[in-house]
Amino acid sequence: MNFSIPCLFGLEGLCADELRQLGYKNVETLNGQVLFTGDEKDIAKVNINIRTGERVLLITGSGTAHTFDELFETVRAVPWENYIPADGAFPVKGYSLKSKLQSIPNCQKIIKKAIVERLRDKYKTQTLNETGTKNPIQFAITDDIVTLFIDTSGDALFKRGYRKIDKNETSRVTAPQSGVTAPLRETLAAAIVKLSRYKGKEIVCDPFCGSGTIPIEAALAAINRAPGLNREFIAGAWSWLPKNIWEAAKEEAKSREYKGDYIICGSDIDPKCIETARFNAKRAGVAEYIKFETADATTLDFGRILQDSLETHQNKIILTNPPYGERVMQKTEAEELYRKLGAVVLLKTQGLDNLKMYILSSHTEFERTFGRQATKKRKLYNGMIKCDLFMYF
Repeated sequence: MNFSIPCLFGLEGLCADELRQLGYKNVETLNGQVLFTGDEKDIAKVNINIRTGERVLLITGSGTAHTFDELFETVRAVPWENYIPADGAFPVKGYSLKSKLQSIPNCQKIIKKAIVERLRDKYKTQTLNETGTKNPIQFAITDDIVTLFIDTSGDALFKRGYRKIDKNETSRVTAPQSGVTAPLRETLAAAIVKLSRYKGKEIVCDPFCGSGTIPIEAALAAINRAPGLNREFIAGAWSWLPKNIWEAAKEEAKSREYKGDYIICGSDIDPKCIETARFNAKRAGVAEYIKFETADATTLDFGRILQDSLETHQNKIILTNPPYGERVMQKTEAEELYRKLGAVVLLKTQGLDNLKMYILSSHTEFERTFGRQATKKRKLYNGMIKCDLFMYF
């Protein structure tokens, strides 16, 4: 089987490295996606274990699509009956770039019609009620070539489950209310942790932790806990997939977890954010590894937080995603925040050896206002916002 993992731009290499670490050899990186080959059990394994990918798509077919007739015949040639049962639902969505077929609604209609005709013929029926399991169909038309997928994930993989309230739980288990939404996807937070080369041996500090995404992803990485252990995937309901592959993949992932002493700190000026962060960390099963506190980053004593008497925690890392001046505050306010942050970091970390900082921002004047030129920069995307990860070694 051939698979595609869509990624935020800039994370393709990290996602490919993850797959190789999981044992996959036939891995290829493209713009915005990573391709690999596997079998049925890998649908469960990759969904449960991948940290930086957005979802796992099963590639079902491809072909030319210069005209709607060509598109129809290409789609109809795919053996959809191998994946979609007679009562299966199959919503269709996708995109077209640099191709003659520009109308997305028309492409959706043609693809839907072709699948319907194929399934009617194979199941010897005139009606498809689509009341059964959902099999989301995706398509990508680029340079007049159409590629067809079935989404095996359902909810995007950045939805780890530690923000979600299970419908069967009592009303007492309710996430604290906060006026600040988390602007950082879990997949991007995990990528920042990976880029910092954090292995659980360093002290980690996030002075703008918000709802705790970076500290939680750092803790999950430290204990090597698979990010998808606490959620369900849409392919889990498919009849053609063996049911035991999901439990087997989870047990295998659990067997690779670590135990240890980790020092991870998160702070935020908003007490409601800290309350939410603590709740999320508890949901993720990593609350014991993270210390959260309400504090103003511009007056924070980084020296106190990053000092530690344990010889095993010699290196220090600041990982953070401060306001950009696009969502939370105006650019001038963001610049003033960066100036104060740069000053307090310089003052409070003097004399600390082996300190590294990774700061994500979309502000084009970040380095100037922070007061220090980055050792290295890497372009990333936080949703649709183009950012740089400023690295200081």
